[in-house]
Amino acid sequence: MTSNTQSDAQLLDGNGSSLGTAMEPARDAWASKIQYLLAQVGFSVGLGNVWRFPYLCHQNGGGAFLLLYVLLLAVVGVPLFFLELAAGQCIRQGSIGVWKHISPKLAGIGYSSCVVCFFVALYYNVIIAWSLFYLGSSFQSPLPWEQCPEPIHNRTVNECTNSSPTTYFWFRKALDITDTINETGQLNSVMTICLLAAWTAVCLAMIKGIKSSGKVLYFSSIFPYVVLLCFLIRGLMLDGASEGIIHMIYPKLEIWGSVQVWRQAATQVFFALGLGFGSVIAYSSYNPLRNNCHRDALMVSFINFFTSILATLVVFAVLGFRAKTKAMECVTRNLALLSGISSGEFELNHLLNWTNISTPDSVMLEEYRNWFLHHRSSVPVNVTDCDPEEEMNKGVEGTGLAFIAFTEAMSLFPASPFWSALFFLMLLNLGLSTMLGTMQGILTPLTDNFKRLMRHKTALTVCSCVVGFVIGLVFTQRCGNYFVTMFDDYSATLPLIIVVIFETFSVSWVYGADRFLDDIENMLQWRPPVVYKYLWKYICLLAMIGLLGASVLQMILKRPTYTAWNHSTASKGKLDYPQWALVVLSLLIIFASLPVPLGYLHTLLKNKLGQGPETGRSVLLTKLQGFTHYFMHLKPFGNHVGGLTNTHYLQMLWG
Repeated sequence: MTSNTQSDAQLLDGNGSSLGTAMEPARDAWASKIQYLLAQVGFSVGLGNVWRFPYLCHQNGGGAFLLLYVLLLAVVGVPLFFLELAAGQCIRQGSIGVWKHISPKLAGIGYSSCVVCFFVALYYNVIIAWSLFYLGSSFQSPLPWEQCPEPIHNRTVNECTNSSPTTYFWFRKALDITDTINETGQLNSVMTICLLAAWTAVCLAMIKGIKSSGKVLYFSSIFPYVVLLCFLIRGLMLDGASEGIIHMIYPKLEIWGSVQVWRQAATQVFFALGLGFGSVIAYSSYNPLRNNCHRDALMVSFINFFTSILATLVVFAVLGFRAKTKAMECVTRNLALLSGISSGEFELNHLLNWTNISTPDSVMLEEYRNWFLHHRSSVPVNVTDCDPEEEMNKGVEGTGLAFIAFTEAMSLFPASPFWSALFFLMLLNLGLSTMLGTMQGILTPLTDNFKRLMRHKTALTVCSCVVGFVIGLVFTQRCGNYFVTMFDDYSATLPLIIVVIFETFSVSWVYGADRFLDDIENMLQWRPPVVYKYLWKYICLLAMIGLLGASVLQMILKRPTYTAWNHSTASKGKLDYPQWALVVLSLLIIFASLPVPLGYLHTLLKNKLGQGPETGRSVLLTKLQGFTHYFMHLKPFGNHVGGLTNTHYLQMLWG
C-alpha cells in the first residue's frame, strides 16, 4: 500500500481560494487501480441488483423498462456518479470535507450522508446475518426447507402444509416471526449469533481501512460473478427457462405513459449507483489526482447495468423452471381429481380423450392446457388451467425472492445443497462488499474532518461496529423483520434524494458547473464534454426534484403499510403501521435530513454571532477579495464577462 500527497493542482472554492493544497498530509491510497474499481463495483453492485431489479423489470413492462432504465442511467445516473467521483478525487476528502470545501454552509450534506449510511448499515448487516444462517443450513441433505416437518408433536405443522416448506422455514424456523409489529417477542438467539458474526467480519475487514478492506474485495467483488455465471449456465439447461426469460423481456411500451414506472426506474438508477451515501466520494478520495475518473464512471456504470441484466436472466431462468414445475404438479393433481370423478359421482370420459390419464406424468402441459381451453365450461370449478404465466405474474422481490422462491427452485435441482451453499455464499459476498462501502462512507468523512478521530481510526472502527451490533439487536427480535422493512423503505430514500439534490445544486450553481469542469480539466489534462454542464444544472437537478416530489406525494396519498405474516392462516397480508411506528419512521427521515439545514444555520450564526466584529470584517474582506479576483481575472466564478450571473449571487450567498 502506498501513500499519495496532493499535487500542485489548484481547485478553487466558493471564495476563490484553493480547494486542494500541496501542504496536505500524506493520505492512504489504493494499492492498484483494479482494487479501487473492485471497491466501487462491490459497493454499487449489491443485493438490489439480484432481488430488486428483476422484479421491477418484470412488473413494469420487461424490455420497455430496460430501455427506460438505460435512458435514465445515461442522462441522470452517469453524470451524477461522475460528479461524485470527480469531487472526491479533486478535494481528496470524505463527504463532509468535500461539501465544506465548496461552502462551509454545505457541510450538513456530508453529515446527512453519514447518518443515512449508519441507518443502512444497521439493517443491511441483518440481511448478511440471514444469509449466514441459510449458508450454514445448506450443508445438509435433504435441505431443511425441502419438506414440512413431521407432524408428531408439532403444533405449527399446519402452517407449513397451508403454505409451502420454504415459506414455513423462512417465517417460522429462520425468523420465528410474530403476527404484527406490535408483538415484540424475545430475541432470536440464532440470528443474534449470526448478526454478531456479520459485524465481526465487517470489523475485521475494515480494521486497517482500505489497506485491509481492499484485499477482501478481491474475493467479495469477483466471486458473485462466478456464481451468477454458474447459475446462468445451469438455469438455461432447465425446462421452462426459455419461457421465463421470454416472459421477462417481452416489451410493453405502454408503460412509458405511467408516472409510477418513471419514478421506480429513476429510484433504481439512483440506488444502484450508490449516489448520496458518500461512499463513492470516500473511495474516490484515495485515488491519484490524475486518475481518469470519467472513464471510471462509465466503466462502473456499465458493469452495474451488466450485472443487473445478468442477475435478471438468472432469476427468470430459474423462476421459469419453478413455474413450469408447479404447473406440471397442478396438471397431475387435476388429472387425479378428474379420474376420481369420472369413475365415481358422474361420468366425464367423453371429455377425456387421453388413453394415458392413469399416468399423468406423461401428459404434456400444452396438451392439458389445450384440452382445458376447449372444455372449460364442462369441468368442475376446482380444476384449473395450470397456467405457468400466473405463477410468473405473482412477482417476487426482496427477501421473498431470495429466501423463499429461489430456495424452493434450488431444492428441485440435482445436488441442491451445493447450489444452495453457492447461492447464499454469493449473497453473503454481495452484502459484505456493499457493507464495506457503507462503513467507509461513515468512517472516512469523520476521520478526515476530526483529526483526533484520525489518530484513533482503529478504535473508531471497532466502536462503530460494536454500536451497530447493539442497536441491531432490534432487528433480531421476533418482530425484527418488520423493522428491517421499515428502515429499508424510509430511512434512506427521501434523505438521499435530498442529499443528491443539494450536491448537484452546490456543484452546478453555488460552485459553478463551468468552474467545476475547469477543475476537472486541470486535474485530468483534458476537458469533459460540455453536455455535463447542462445535465448537472438542469436535467439531473429537475429529475431529482421530480423524484422527490413524487416520493413525498406517494407517502402523503398512501398510508404506510407493511407486509405481515399470519401464522394461523399461513398467509401474508398488508397491515397499516401503528401510530408509534409512524412516529419512528418519521423520525428516521427527519434525523437523516436535518443536518442539511442545521449545517447552513450553524455556519450562518457562527459568521454573524460567533466571534465578534473581527469575524464580520474577515467575511467582508473575503467577499471583497472575491469581487477583486473576478474583475482582475474575468472568470473566477464562471465564464461570463461583464457582469455577475445568478450563479455568482448564489456563490456569495453560500460562500
